[in-house]
Amino acid sequence: MNTDNLELASNRKRALAYVIDDFLVTFIIIVMFWDKIVVNGTDLVSVLAVMNAFIWQVLLLKFIYQTFFIWYYGATVGKIIAKVRVIDFNNFGRVSLLTSATRSVFRLFSEMFFYFGFIFAFFTESRQTLHDKVGRTLVVNA
Repeated sequence: MNTDNLELASNRKRALAYVIDDFLVTFIIIVMFWDKIVVNGTDLVSVLAVMNAFIWQVLLLKFIYQTFFIWYYGATVGKIIAKVRVIDFNNFGRVSLLTSATRSVFRLFSEMFFYFGFIFAFFTESRQTLHDKVGRTLVVNA
């Protein structure tokens, strides 16, 4: 791999990727639980109530989505659209399955606790979030 042209992804691109991924996962969840949503009502509060009732399934879906795409492709759908990818901090290569899973778990914790771990990206030279630091990953332009 040629590491001469590696450039850290901007926080703006990372935020765009996050929003795209969040919309995609939310859409998948709505499709999966549509029958339960319709019974409770299709307004936002009802959708959120169904998501909360199935929180473990939602968290599992997010974990699998993040872990698989980062491991297999080096990027989620949102990251592919934003033209960024996740690489190993130590060798600038592909992320292992274990690293991807670790990163995904800490990303979920960051989401659950007011996105606390995401704030790290604004205060570290390498723009690493908490889940990047723990997973030993970097997000670079593709």
